[in-house]
Amino acid sequence: MARFILSAFADEGGKTLDEQISALKSNNITHIEPRGINGVNISDFTEDMAKALRKTLDENGIGVSALGSPFGKIMITDSFEPHFEKFKRGVENACILGTERIRMFSFYMVNGEPYSVYRDEVMERLEKMCDYSLKSGVWCCHENEKGIYGDTDVKCLDIFKSLGDKIKGVFDPANFIQCGVDILPAYEKLGKYIDYLHIKDALSSDGSVVPAGKGDGHISELLRLFAEKDGDRFLTLEPHLKVFDGLAALEQKGGAADKLKNVFTYSTNAEAFAAAASALHGLLKQ
Repeated sequence: MARFILSAFADEGGKTLDEQISALKSNNITHIEPRGINGVNISDFTEDMAKALRKTLDENGIGVSALGSPFGKIMITDSFEPHFEKFKRGVENACILGTERIRMFSFYMVNGEPYSVYRDEVMERLEKMCDYSLKSGVWCCHENEKGIYGDTDVKCLDIFKSLGDKIKGVFDPANFIQCGVDILPAYEKLGKYIDYLHIKDALSSDGSVVPAGKGDGHISELLRLFAEKDGDRFLTLEPHLKVFDGLAALEQKGGAADKLKNVFTYSTNAEAFAAAASALHGLLKQ
């Protein structure tokens, strides 16, 4: 059976590192998947910035589950070499931060053109990234995402089968919902390739993101299935909940924000993050 470890995209709890650490500690989350910190994307961190981040996280007892990078989020028709050079720095930063995972993607496709036109180029690029990172003991972990090659369960399966033991998977149920994919059949198809889960739920009616368990992502069932794996397994919270800047003012006027709150809208990032964390903790208790 798996032992779940909680991580999060803490930049959804606050922009500064101090705010992010506070959000993690306040919600009993021990790890972070760094994405944006103090206004800088993790893919733009220098070596010195990565070392400083590691020092602060260590001092606060926060581990790093994976780099929440945007690697692979360029057009498949864009030049790859500059992106690959940036990826190399990302691998070094992953090592500095003490994680063996980089979350990544499989390149945006060209609108109106069949994905099959670019399949071989996608696989070639992914394999080059995987081969490079594995030399440093770092895994590329592919996340399903709308608009990239690996947007559906079928395309993700193609990636995992083609690259074999060179790559691992991240399962994001909300992203699959937004691509019209049925969640439980998708997990049945991909489960053996999945290294960790993104905890993000959504409604199939319009794709809007809601707290875990409030949508059509079958999060409870996913957790039960994922628990069948062995060893430590990360659950990475990615709230993506609506924050309405004027909500606090409406609340002060008395009751005017009730309707908005009923559709999971929050007045601050910290409040939205806490709501997402509470939903996850509730499901785990079940």
